[in-house]
Amino acid sequence: MARLADYFVVVGYDLDKRGGSEGQGHILQRFPEKDWEDNPFPQGIELFCQPNGWQLVPERERPSFFVSVLTDINSERHYCACFTFWEGLDNPQLPKAEASEVDEDEVPGLVQPAQVFAPKSLVLVSRLDHIEVFRNCLGLIYAVHVDSLSVPLETVIGNLLTCVIPVAGGSQRTITLGAGDRQVIQTPINDSLPVSGSSVAHLFRQLGIVNVLYLFCAALTEHKILFLSSSYQRLTDACRALLAIMFPLKYSFTYVPILPGKLLEVLSTPTPFIIGVNSFFRSETQELLDVIIADLDGGTVTIPECVHISLLPDPLLQQTQTALSMVLDPELEMADHAFPPSSTQPSTLKIQDKEIRAVFLWLFGQLFHGYRWCLHIIRIHPEPVIRFHKAAFLGQRALTEDDFLMKVLDGMAFAGFISERGPPYRPTDLFDDLIANQVERIRQEECSPHKVMNHIKELAEQLFKNENPYPAVAMHKVQRPAESPGHNDPKNLAMFPLLDDVTVQLFIDHAAAKLQTAPPVVKAELKGMVPSGPPLGDIVDRHGHVLANSARRLEVVRNCITYIFDNKMLEAKKLMPAVLRALKGRAARVCLTQELNQHVLQNRAVLDDQQFDYIVRMMNCTLQDCSHMDEHGIAAILLPLVTAFCRKLGAGITQFAYSCVQEHMVWTNMQFWEAMFYSDVQNHIRALYLEADGGEQSIASRGQQESGPAAGGQELLGALELASEQSRLWPTLSKEQQSERVQKEESTVFSQAIHYANRMSYLLLPLDTSKNRLLNRSGIGDVESVSNSYVTNSIAGSMAESYDTESGFEDAESSDVANSVVRFINRFVDKVCNESGVTNEHLKALHTMIPDIVQMHIETLDAVHRESKRLPPIQKPKLLRPILLAGEELVMDGMRVHLISDGREEATGALGGPPLLPAEGAIFLTTYRLIFKGTPNDPLVGEQVVTRSFPIASLTKEKRISVSLSMDQFIQEGLQLRSCTFQLLKIAFDEEVASDLAEVFRKHMHKLRYPQHVQGTFAFTVGQSGKTLVEHKTKDKNQSIKTLSKNLVKSAKRTIGRQYVTRKKYSPPTWENRSSLQSELDEDELSVSEELDQGSLTLSSTIRSSDRQTMSNVVERACCRDYQRLGLGTLSNSLTRSKNEPFRISTVNRMYTVCRSYPGLLIVPQSIPDSTIQRISRCYRQNRFPVVCWRNSRTKAVLLRSAGLHAKGVVGFFKSPNATSAGPSQADSTSLEQEKYMQAIISSMPSYCEPSGRNTLGGFTSTHMSTSDSSDKLRQPKIGALMKQVMGGKEDVPGTFSRGALGQRARVISLSQPRVSGKARNPPGGKWGTIRSSGRLSAYNPEVGNRLSSKESPQPNGGPSEALFLRQQRAYLYIIGDKTQLKGGKQDSFQQWEVVPIEVCDVRQVKNSFKKLIKACVPSSATSEPSMTFHRCLEESEWMCLLHRVLQVSVLVVELLDTGSSVMVSLEDGWDVTTQVVSLVQLLSDPYYRTFDGFRLLVEKEWLSFGHRFSHRGAQTLASQSSGFTPVFLQFLDCVHQIHLQFPMEFEFSQYYLKFLAYHYVSNRFRTFLLDSDYERIELGVLYEEKGERKNPQVCKSVWDYIDRLNKKTPIFFNYMFSPEDEEVLRPYSFISNLKVWDFYTEETLSEGPSYDWELVQRGRQERLAEEVPDKPDTTTPKSQRHIVWPCYDSRSRVVPDAITKLLQDLQSLEAELGLPPEKWKDTWDKIKANQRAEAKLENRPSFNSSLLMSSNLSHQRRSQGVYLPESGVGSSINLAMDRETSTTSTPVAGRPSTSTLYSQFQSTESENRSFEGILFKKGALLKPWKPRWFVLDKTKHQLRYYETRQDKECKGVIELAEVESVIPGTPTMGAPKNIEEKAFFDLKTTKRVYNFCAQDSPNAQLWMDSIQSCLSDA
Repeated sequence: MARLADYFVVVGYDLDKRGGSEGQGHILQRFPEKDWEDNPFPQGIELFCQPNGWQLVPERERPSFFVSVLTDINSERHYCACFTFWEGLDNPQLPKAEASEVDEDEVPGLVQPAQVFAPKSLVLVSRLDHIEVFRNCLGLIYAVHVDSLSVPLETVIGNLLTCVIPVAGGSQRTITLGAGDRQVIQTPINDSLPVSGSSVAHLFRQLGIVNVLYLFCAALTEHKILFLSSSYQRLTDACRALLAIMFPLKYSFTYVPILPGKLLEVLSTPTPFIIGVNSFFRSETQELLDVIIADLDGGTVTIPECVHISLLPDPLLQQTQTALSMVLDPELEMADHAFPPSSTQPSTLKIQDKEIRAVFLWLFGQLFHGYRWCLHIIRIHPEPVIRFHKAAFLGQRALTEDDFLMKVLDGMAFAGFISERGPPYRPTDLFDDLIANQVERIRQEECSPHKVMNHIKELAEQLFKNENPYPAVAMHKVQRPAESPGHNDPKNLAMFPLLDDVTVQLFIDHAAAKLQTAPPVVKAELKGMVPSGPPLGDIVDRHGHVLANSARRLEVVRNCITYIFDNKMLEAKKLMPAVLRALKGRAARVCLTQELNQHVLQNRAVLDDQQFDYIVRMMNCTLQDCSHMDEHGIAAILLPLVTAFCRKLGAGITQFAYSCVQEHMVWTNMQFWEAMFYSDVQNHIRALYLEADGGEQSIASRGQQESGPAAGGQELLGALELASEQSRLWPTLSKEQQSERVQKEESTVFSQAIHYANRMSYLLLPLDTSKNRLLNRSGIGDVESVSNSYVTNSIAGSMAESYDTESGFEDAESSDVANSVVRFINRFVDKVCNESGVTNEHLKALHTMIPDIVQMHIETLDAVHRESKRLPPIQKPKLLRPILLAGEELVMDGMRVHLISDGREEATGALGGPPLLPAEGAIFLTTYRLIFKGTPNDPLVGEQVVTRSFPIASLTKEKRISVSLSMDQFIQEGLQLRSCTFQLLKIAFDEEVASDLAEVFRKHMHKLRYPQHVQGTFAFTVGQSGKTLVEHKTKDKNQSIKTLSKNLVKSAKRTIGRQYVTRKKYSPPTWENRSSLQSELDEDELSVSEELDQGSLTLSSTIRSSDRQTMSNVVERACCRDYQRLGLGTLSNSLTRSKNEPFRISTVNRMYTVCRSYPGLLIVPQSIPDSTIQRISRCYRQNRFPVVCWRNSRTKAVLLRSAGLHAKGVVGFFKSPNATSAGPSQADSTSLEQEKYMQAIISSMPSYCEPSGRNTLGGFTSTHMSTSDSSDKLRQPKIGALMKQVMGGKEDVPGTFSRGALGQRARVISLSQPRVSGKARNPPGGKWGTIRSSGRLSAYNPEVGNRLSSKESPQPNGGPSEALFLRQQRAYLYIIGDKTQLKGGKQDSFQQWEVVPIEVCDVRQVKNSFKKLIKACVPSSATSEPSMTFHRCLEESEWMCLLHRVLQVSVLVVELLDTGSSVMVSLEDGWDVTTQVVSLVQLLSDPYYRTFDGFRLLVEKEWLSFGHRFSHRGAQTLASQSSGFTPVFLQFLDCVHQIHLQFPMEFEFSQYYLKFLAYHYVSNRFRTFLLDSDYERIELGVLYEEKGERKNPQVCKSVWDYIDRLNKKTPIFFNYMFSPEDEEVLRPYSFISNLKVWDFYTEETLSEGPSYDWELVQRGRQERLAEEVPDKPDTTTPKSQRHIVWPCYDSRSRVVPDAITKLLQDLQSLEAELGLPPEKWKDTWDKIKANQRAEAKLENRPSFNSSLLMSSNLSHQRRSQGVYLPESGVGSSINLAMDRETSTTSTPVAGRPSTSTLYSQFQSTESENRSFEGILFKKGALLKPWKPRWFVLDKTKHQLRYYETRQDKECKGVIELAEVESVIPGTPTMGAPKNIEEKAFFDLKTTKRVYNFCAQDSPNAQLWMDSIQSCLSDA
């Protein structure tokens, strides 16, 4: 029973203390005067009566009522019901004397009213929450006062204060206050369930479902919540509703439903709260940053940015929202029904309120079901002590990742929930029943909302019944005051009287006396055992969290353990990788612990070394994947095992497994140890109370099986049941029995504490206590949600209470280790002993014991550590030594590392084949390479050797990584090294490698990669000892050359010095940046460059005698030999000036003074003197003026190269001479000289000298062209179109070739058309059709291919301008320039040159594209993202687009040269793209460059002599490190590779030759590709030493010599398909669909490393063969002849050689066997070819050089083809495709059969070859008519040929059936033959185009289709 009201208080306005604007309230009277003993009077009531402050108001307001809630120090809630009314009083503000004299019109401001009203509150304080009763009682008192009823107020108040009612139980109590009133008070049945009235329903009405759910989650996860409303009662209701839906959790933080304005600073408290504030104070709440504000009036919830609310886990959130919406808005479901039910009204508010609460009850049932299975009961007497095992609960529910549940379980509310509901013997309520009996139902119904609704309705009914057990009785009778008495007449309302306290007190005393005499009411509490509900176990299985095919995996684990204990180590070793993989799954881990448990006898299992090692490895692997929480209890089950398994090390010394499994986070987690401890204590206490039944006892002492959460159901149930039973019996025991039990329990806990102190010291003290390994390792595992103390990097750091160790740095001395461990154990012991009630004496004893325990353990460990050091180390694979080149030396000897697999899948076995990676071995750093050599970790391929290496000079990126290897749990530091030879080494250092050693390795690597000077590279240091790595002043053997180069450099410096002084603006831009290349001597010279003697400045044109030696050397250079071959003049010529030669070799640059990056000798027009050249050179960037580098022997057109013009030069160059120039006159004169230079080049061309030579685009006949085949006529227009593609219109985005609009036709523009439309000039990048009609041109767009400076051509008057006609002539010289450079400048129509502006890819683009290409070809880690596939990455790199652009421009230039125009390539600085284009053009045009000698000469001339900056672009030295690696030369080689693929019979060298160059141009093994120009090579004395230094034969300094030598020994570089045609010009397809990814980028050979260092590979193979030869012949088993070839491991070319190589090898081995002197392979090959030719002559067939070749090789290869644009609009945008109709008619030159007669050797009689023939109509190309042709289907040659007529012998065209994709019925198109039925049409689709045919009738068509189809299927 409890008092209805504890206190009655009257609070009024305090007239004495009113100061400023705010008044104050004070208590006028309170009853009873003295406090109740059990319930002191709450302070500060006056603040809560008027939360907005006490104020006087001018008009009387209506009485108000609300309830505040105050919480006292014992967290008891007091309900303060405030009833406030207003009383009139004279205005205290008016001065008394003047009141009557004030005249109305004198008042300037506001009139003060004479009477004001002050608030007065009647307050009722109670611990019960009966709002309506309070409202009625206070209203009654007010009515008695206002209506002046006859009842004295004292009586009413006395009765109120003495009224006693029951708290709960569901009874009804009628009360009366003695004023003729009567009220029924209804008590709830069960007071543990909150009473909510209809407040929850109101809250949802005000805020909506989602908002309330946010608030609900926020309250549970301890956020701050603030309600705003202008109504106080609503604030109270909302707060009450929020608490009601949190049931069964109770809110334990600050709870103030109505906060007075004066206390607003409470809102900045750091703790969570639920507070209500009047909207009046809204502005003050704005600056609260971390408070969630719910505005009840506006219906909004505002969550600040910095607050993250964790929401319910997913399916639950959805289900809860659905259920709520079905309660609140039942119509929503029916809203779309065609026949909605007549009415689906939601329930009444009161019922709805309970339904909502039922939803939340159901939700908590879902969240907490099974919680009782995770309770540990650690004391039963005198009071139960219960702990919750959070990790196990989360693990079982598979919700460890769930943020919401984690926070709820960590929160105060849940702690309260456990302490309240944990005890097993107590009264139960609705929630307990739900958890115990309805979980199964919830689980089955959760997916069907309607069943859920039924369940919720049932729960709601129970909740409703709890509040309203009986039907409502209308017995209330309460007096209300008469309607606003005297509201208008304030005089008649009396003040509330002072009450007589004596009278009231008498009532109270009288009631108290009565109570004492009455017998006590004893209400039996119904206690009982709390049922636990179904266990958690099988829930996880339902969610499918058990691994797929886990049974198989468990079998593997079991077998492996059996093998280990049966000592079958080899079997175990094979299974090990599979076991370690399986242990990723939880089931396998549990299985492992169970299996190991069976092998423990009497707590001990002694193993031998290998067994021990395997068991430890498995334990580590198991623990590695456990989180620090150990939610699956794996670490818990392993804990007793790690102290059981051991091995004998020596006399009396045993090493236990725990010393090897310490590196896991879980051991440093205090919560883990607590849970373990409690679980053990529970088992022991259970054992204590079980009757001493033997079997049970032993189970309990074995203990640990049920310590995990997945403990056997029976066992755990036992503990709680037992406790419940004991609690029930407790009151019946005698005092002695009680104290005996308490004592026994206490000592059980104490003994366990000692046991755990030992256990913890085992796992926390490292084996080697001198260097505490645990201290300096970074935390493993996910440490997110652990309290900070566990996150510090070391156990000691986390253990130390003093946080001075936060830096993680401590003296790792054993004493420190000991101290920190002792501190950690002490903290643990303090916590658990306090919680489980251990006596203080025992606790002190423990504290003294712990340091001794630790010390003893350290001493034991020292002995174990000493002995374990003597153990033979675990067999790690022995380090294999790499084979080194002659002169290559080790810089750092092998460091043991693991090579880890990267994103390439082949080696990991992911695509089938053995897992070669990860592998264990060593990394070696030599002066030349970085080499990994080792063996795979997988024992099945353990005998293979894995090698990965790359030249140190090719390292492009180095990145630190940390790696966790699957076997061990250690995280190792590693490096990821990327090389531009498309290799990636991902290594992790073994734990035996000290970290500082790894750092030394990195430093050495950097030093070698970026030497100070190019002389520090391997090519220079080879053969010297590694100590004198970088020495600047080395004595040079070839003294004379050194002095010569000094002289050269001096004179060059002087001249350049003069340039610096005189003309600043033309100073070559990059020479200042030339790193530390100059030696000290040179620097001195430069510093005095201002005082150079004037004599040295005269440049004589004759060669001074001192330089004769230079000249003879220069003449030997490659360029000169080539110039002579091309007939571009010899040196003698140029000196004696024979005038009939158009060109001469100029020596103007012999001192490298004109242009440092050009060679010494240059080809210039005969008529241009050297002085002009010097002037012209200044217009060009880097002084690289135009020079001739090749001449077409047939058309005599020349190819020139230069850099782009300086910006000023461009405009001057293009201005017509008479235009007024803004620049200085000097610029004009230079511009004139430039024009003269151009003119001189043009005049050198024979076609220019002849009158008929003004070749128009149409006819184009000239004496030089007449010999050429007629197909040239057809080719003219294409050049224009080609140009357009190369230049691209505005819309032509680079890289979108081959994606344009299909069928875009080039527009026909007649010559008379007045204005050329803009569209025609720049069509969108689409398809280009050609407009041809029987070889003659119809009108051709005059702009294409002509003056392409994009100016409007026609005259303004609209007639065709004269210029328009003139422009049709072909220009003599085309200048390929950069679009961006060629802005501005008018074009003079009579100039004979023309500029083709193109977009070039700048160096940055190449660099970025290459980076992406490397990442695509050699990804650093495997990814499954679809956006990261190889082809997607390749596309994004845009490498193919860049190749396409370079090839496209080159093909255009080839075309132009071949049709007799000269071309000057003038792009960027003239040393990147220019070099690529010029080299490719020569390669395509001149067969000589496709031989070994020619290609070498081409590279030496164009790349080396003309100054491509190899060192700078390859970032070879420290100075160029920042510029990064830009593979311009690699791009060129890739282009050559693409051409090689398309024309395999035109190249003497093989693909391997190109790869060899690609590898060695970055490897720095040879000096060939070092330095940036001939000038620098001379300066270093490198250029001419190659001839002089042949003393050291094994060190080749030039890559060319090396290739020559190697080519003599082996045919590796030779292309057997080489059978060139005379003067063949190649025109490759360049669009992206025709380009292939070069296999150089993707292939690798793990067996021997890169094959480009030939001698290494050979020596490696010999060694391997030597190993494979057995000592004595093994006769037992026949040796299999089969050999498995693994794509990424074996070298395929060696293991599976091509037929010819194989035959040559066999010949060699036969020669060796017969003892004959070996013949050179080349001689053999030449003999065979000669024999074959002779045979061919005898048989009188046309010879085909290499008929050794199978024709199948050639089916897809191309021979000579014109460059065509397709006839139909189908195909790629730059379709340089071959059109069969014309290509087969081209007549071979000089009567020699071309390759098109390849099949002619098979020709037999005609009839045999005609499988099927007849007439078909064929649709011609674009705009051509249908024509009848005689078609022959030839099965033998697999062709469909066609002729003009049946008699015709000359075939008009061939359709290769190999290219046919399908034959399908067609439809008649425009211009088809008339009167033929539709079914007679059919289409033949090839890879290149679609042919349209038409037969005489449909049967005929069917016959043709069938015949072709059968041909296809036969093939």
